[in-house]
Amino acid sequence: MKTIKFVVKLNRGGHAAEYVQRVDPTPIHMTTNPKIALLMGRLTAEEAIESLGNSRCSPELLSVPVV
Repeated sequence: MKTIKFVVKLNRGGHAAEYVQRVDPTPIHMTTNPKIALLMGRLTAEEAIESLGNSRCSPELLSVPVV
């Protein structure tokens, strides 16, 4: 049975895409390696997007099936 988890991808025009690695203390820690990105539930991912959203970057929610 597969479970759906989510990864938050952040595009900052012209730079390499970054992924949320850790959300515990502020600020949120980012990584360019998608293999070590944090897999999280939908509510946590949406909260991370809200905290990252600003005019200079565009956060994106990606679904990842987990076995």
